[in-house]
Amino acid sequence: MKLKCPYCSFPDSRVIDSRSIDDKSIRRRRECKACQKRFTTYEIIETLPLIVVKKDGAREIFDRNKLLTGLVKACYKRPPTVDQLQALISDIESELQNALIAEIPSVRIGEMVMERLKKLDEVSYVRFASVYREFKDVETFMAEISDLKKEKESGSR
Repeated sequence: MKLKCPYCSFPDSRVIDSRSIDDKSIRRRRECKACQKRFTTYEIIETLPLIVVKKDGAREIFDRNKLLTGLVKACYKRPPTVDQLQALISDIESELQNALIAEIPSVRIGEMVMERLKKLDEVSYVRFASVYREFKDVETFMAEISDLKKEKESGSR
């Protein structure tokens, strides 16, 4: 890739150092072949925007921060760290991007979150599920806990 030097506009430079910033961008230090001045460039992997189809049929762009906010509330005063929640969201976002589907039902995203959150922290999972599945009464809440308990017992045998 040929980039013009921001100092002398020479059309060629060489890469001195490359570092991954996150799983979607790279920072590169470059040196101009003419004036030898150094500059930094950033490369960002271009992806298709993920469109979330809500339960009411409305469509909106996938928002990591919105999902993180919900997870932070579910994990309030619980062991999962923000880094673990960010990793959980990154994992979901990568899976969705790799599926090459432009529109994803919010129900699918919610199920993916609960599947991963259950492994991370069961209390946080029940909190998230109570809001996501819109528990109407204590019986529904208790049924979810009972299902979780049965699943745990059958998995430990």
